[in-house]
Amino acid sequence: MQRYELDAWLGDDHGLTNDQMVDLLAQADEISDRADDEDEAREAMTAAYRLMIEDADSVTADLAQRRAAARAAELDALAGLQQIAITRISSGDVTESGFARQAGVDRMTVRKWLGK
Repeated sequence: MQRYELDAWLGDDHGLTNDQMVDLLAQADEISDRADDEDEAREAMTAAYRLMIEDADSVTADLAQRRAAARAAELDALAGLQQIAITRISSGDVTESGFARQAGVDRMTVRKWLGK
């Protein structure tokens, strides 16, 4: 990432010193090397920036809460998908493989849901 890109990403009122900008640019390069996709890189950059302007414990607590909420939503969705799999597969509306593709899970997960 170049300095002008970081300036554009942060906007005019970022509140960072020149030394912090240099540090954030270095972190941006590290993040770019390790991130698997743009979303992951953006979230990592946001966390790096937030650590410079907010209390570290608050940032950690916020992200931990977001992770817990996402995990709960995932468990809710999986419970619903399991019920749909049981209902639709047992009635012959869909195959195990077909449902797995539709639900975005692997066939072994569907078989486990079916008690196989």
